[in-house]
Amino acid sequence: MNVEVTTDSAAETTWYKSSYSGAEGGDCVEVAARHGIVHVRDSKDATGPILSMAPKGWAAFVEFAAQG
Repeated sequence: MNVEVTTDSAAETTWYKSSYSGAEGGDCVEVAARHGIVHVRDSKDATGPILSMAPKGWAAFVEFAAQG
């Protein structure tokens, strides 16, 4: 998997979007880690709500999602 980096200068946060996200704007999330917290947002709505969690919570989610 490759990532595309976008920077939200207002929050000084670097967001990473999966290369699996198509150019046609399909469903995808962006992820950023800052100050020991993982933030997740909808890549189509960068000013919308952000889900924040501890790194252990993110790791558990990723492991669960990888199981299909």
